[in-house]
Amino acid sequence: MALPGYVTPQHAGNMSVLGLAEAVPELPANIRAWTTTRQSGSFGLGSEEAVGEVMARWAALQEELAQLGISRLANAHQVHGNTVTVHGGGWRGWLRGRAADGHVTARRGTALAVTVADCTPVLVWHPAGAVAALHAGWRGTAANILDHGLDSLVALGFPSEECHVWLGPAICGACYEVGPEVLTAIHGAPFAAKGQLDVRAILGEQALARRVASVRTAAGCARCHVDRYFSHRGGDTGRMLGIIALL
Repeated sequence: MALPGYVTPQHAGNMSVLGLAEAVPELPANIRAWTTTRQSGSFGLGSEEAVGEVMARWAALQEELAQLGISRLANAHQVHGNTVTVHGGGWRGWLRGRAADGHVTARRGTALAVTVADCTPVLVWHPAGAVAALHAGWRGTAANILDHGLDSLVALGFPSEECHVWLGPAICGACYEVGPEVLTAIHGAPFAAKGQLDVRAILGEQALARRVASVRTAAGCARCHVDRYFSHRGGDTGRMLGIIALL
C-alpha cells in the first residue's frame, strides 16, 4: 500500500539507499553520515506499507554499509524520551533495541540510526573516533536528550568541547505551531497561548551551552519540502533515517 502523499521509489534491489541520501559534508575520514529522503522510501516499521518492502530497504542499507566495512547497525523503537544506549562490539548484524531515542558508540565498524519525520536527527561525532545518533522531537529536546548523548560520549573519554553536532532536516519553526504546554516544557516558563517552535534552534542553543566544537544545521524543512522529506504533520506515515557510521 502506498503511503499518503508518497511517490513509490524504485524497488530496493535496484536502488542505492545511501546514494539517494543526503550526505553530511565535511566529516573526518573515519566518519560518514547521511539523512535518507522520500526518494529512498520509508524505513518506518509502524506504517501500513507492506513489511516486506520496508525490510528490503533495511536489508539494502545493511548491504551498502557492509561495503564500507560496517558490520553492525543499531537502532531502536523510539519513545520520545532521553534514554541513550551505548553500543560496544562483540556482535554483528542489525540490532534493534526497545525504548531508546539515542545511540553512542566508539567501536569501529558500527553504524547508528534514528527514524524521523519532522523530529530532528541529531548526529554527533568526535574526530578521535566516537559517534552518536539522537532522535529529538520537542519532548526529547525538553528532556535534554542532547545532554544525555554528550554525557555518554564524555563517559567514554571524548570531551563535549571537542565534539561536533549536525542537526539534520526537520520541521522548521515557521511550520511548527505548538500549544502553550509545549512551549512551557521547552522554555521552563509558563505560556498561555499557542506559538511557533524551532526545535533545531533550541537544540543549537543546548549544544552551544555545552561549548561543543561546532554546530551545523541542514537547510531542509520536512514540512516545507514535502517533495523531498516525510512529514508527520504533512500526513505522512513514512519515516526517514539519520545515520552515522564509524569506519
